[in-house]
Amino acid sequence: MPKNIQSLERAAAMLRLLAGGERRLGLSDIASSLQLAKGTAHGILRTLQAEGFVEQDPASGRYQLGAELLRLGNSYLDVHELRARALVWTDDLARSSGESVHLGVLHQRGVLVVHHVFRPDDSRQVLEVGAMQPLHSTALGKVLCAYDPVAHSELLEVDREAFTARTVTALPEVESLLDLARARGWAADVEETWAGVASVAAPIHDRRRMPVGAVAITGAVERVCEAGELRSGLVAAVRDCARAVSRDLGAGRF
Repeated sequence: MPKNIQSLERAAAMLRLLAGGERRLGLSDIASSLQLAKGTAHGILRTLQAEGFVEQDPASGRYQLGAELLRLGNSYLDVHELRARALVWTDDLARSSGESVHLGVLHQRGVLVVHHVFRPDDSRQVLEVGAMQPLHSTALGKVLCAYDPVAHSELLEVDREAFTARTVTALPEVESLLDLARARGWAADVEETWAGVASVAAPIHDRRRMPVGAVAITGAVERVCEAGELRSGLVAAVRDCARAVSRDLGAGRF
């Protein structure tokens, strides 16, 4: 078996130490508790501090856990709560629509698929949990950018690649699509990312009415669209699913 990386083990032990017991600890206390030389402990603390995982009190010089750990912890909890709350509703949506359902969240300038319900038929399908989707061309990405300021700022910095002849890449046109998504309450992707595939997505909000994710139906264009337009029944079903999950997350009535 490959050996563990000692510096990472020491950093993890340091974070656990700061998470328990006294709120703040001095360098000597930390080094003594972990049986480390002061120079070694100080080097690890400086690295953790630079990354925001540890903070140092200016007055006392003592160390405590940093805000970055809180952000990561909240992100972990939010995603898992989102998935847990969405399980029943996304299953119902796949069953009623006859199409695949994806649940996505903003992650590293893209959309991370955190839940995927297969199309309820006997066709061969691939689980897409963990897959990344682009912000500018997918229904999930567009609806997140329309409602989440952080996602929108990420959109401005990504390379808006043209995946098909229908992909919109110019920023003014993309912004127009986001305005339309906000006005409608949903976003669409009709062969903008994958030829022959269409999708419709709606935003999910939490108890603070902040956007925490999006849900989408995805399927073949000939099933999802009619006369070149998304089927109104599927749009309504996606929006109803998003509202239901949002209510379960404490967002109240929409």
